[in-house]
Amino acid sequence: MPQMAPINWLFLFILFSVIFLLFNVMNYYSILPSSPKSLSTKSFKTNSLNWKW
Repeated sequence: MPQMAPINWLFLFILFSVIFLLFNVMNYYSILPSSPKSLSTKSFKTNSLNWKW
């Protein structure tokens, strides 16, 4: 079996790189995080950090 031509290796490298990038971009943008509501940001509990020695 003859060896593959270098242009074929280059084409395969470019093809798999594009597929890899598309796969990662699709996974990154598939989940949209919900933005926090303005009411929930005001309801933080502040715990006192005074030490009881």
